[in-house]
Amino acid sequence: MSTIPTLEQLHALGAAQQPTYPDHAAVDKAVERLRTAPPLVFAGECDELKDKIAAVSRGEAFLLAGGDCAETFDGVTADNVRNKLRVLLQMAVVLTYAASVPVVKLGRLAGQYAKPRSSDMETRDGITLPAYRGDAVNGFEFTPESRIPDPQRLVEVYNASAATLNLVRAFVTGGYADLRQVHTWNNDFVRESPYAQRYEVMASEIERALTFMKAIGADPDEFHRVDFHSSHEALLLEYEHAMTRIDSRTEKPYNVSGHMVWIGERTRQLDGAHVEYFRHIRNPIGVKLGPTATADEALALAARLNPQNEPGRLTFITRFGAGRIRDGLPPLVEKVTAEGVQVAWVSDPMHGNTFEASTGYKTRRFDDVLDEIQGFFDVHRALGTVPGGMMVEMTGDDVTEIVGGGEEIDEHGLAHRYESVVDPRLNRVQSLELAFLVAEMLRARTA
Repeated sequence: MSTIPTLEQLHALGAAQQPTYPDHAAVDKAVERLRTAPPLVFAGECDELKDKIAAVSRGEAFLLAGGDCAETFDGVTADNVRNKLRVLLQMAVVLTYAASVPVVKLGRLAGQYAKPRSSDMETRDGITLPAYRGDAVNGFEFTPESRIPDPQRLVEVYNASAATLNLVRAFVTGGYADLRQVHTWNNDFVRESPYAQRYEVMASEIERALTFMKAIGADPDEFHRVDFHSSHEALLLEYEHAMTRIDSRTEKPYNVSGHMVWIGERTRQLDGAHVEYFRHIRNPIGVKLGPTATADEALALAARLNPQNEPGRLTFITRFGAGRIRDGLPPLVEKVTAEGVQVAWVSDPMHGNTFEASTGYKTRRFDDVLDEIQGFFDVHRALGTVPGGMMVEMTGDDVTEIVGGGEEIDEHGLAHRYESVVDPRLNRVQSLELAFLVAEMLRARTA
């Protein structure tokens, strides 16, 4: 039987970005509760996603990953989950129809409740408290009671993730994801948006095509449902370790809290606890690579995390920033490709482009997000390699957290509806606009 290191062994490696819990007995109790909880996903589903990511790495599909920077327990409502799913479905259908490429749909949801932070503490008005590390750890409210890390929140993460996945599965199997719903997904869109109008034209074309297909007797299941997978950064070792199970089919360990899990930029130390844990599980996995990553580090991570060089197993998610992507990415892609490493390359155009607005809000420029994706495509096109996908932080709501885009949100407009508790997200208009613009890049890739 395959095994994984114990929590004690992992922590002995100096696990980064972990909360400091004041009550160790409460931690043990929460972990034991999670160890007996039913799986949130199944090993077979993870294997199916791995096969799809292998197709992404060969240029036969495009990966679209999206969702909140950090989910909140309050956000687990039918409306909120449906709104996020709706925008991802809209983005996917734009990419599929406009670029004629299959899209692998991956949600940053049902587990994205913890965030790494640059500092353990936060100071406001002379008062210093533990930093907010996501609802999985502590509360956002700046009070001593709220900011104390509470291990019972790990159990709440499980419950919230189960509720979210139940809602997603109900939507995608209950008719909401049917292609005949393409107009419905747009019904309450901001009508003055040029991209909403462009979407309506495309939706009408799809509707006519579906009518024709049905008239000639073709009505495959793929028109009526979608495959949708969940992902998150596997940051908190207590939660991820407790949610690891041995698959009865293969006797191998899988993390059953999400179909795909990834290692963040701050926790990818080659000799660190996260890499050690990840190398044992059989899920498809990702690693974030920022501007400090070297080609040798990428090769070392690939050798440790995917020693069998299995297609679809490993995804490198690059986050350089618009100003660095064209210079920083080529050495990594060139050397990894030259060594014959099987990997899918995916762009995270969000995290390298964050800045503080003059009004004090943490934000990003839509043009920078777009430029990083364009740079990602440019690099791969020049090298003859495959730009496999993008991972964006977005929401299904009409928030004002990122400046620019067709709505021309400026820094003063951020105050209108800024709701993120950690990082700024694309709103639904900006998300759809991005999908149309990336579809043009995909068309150019295959031209």
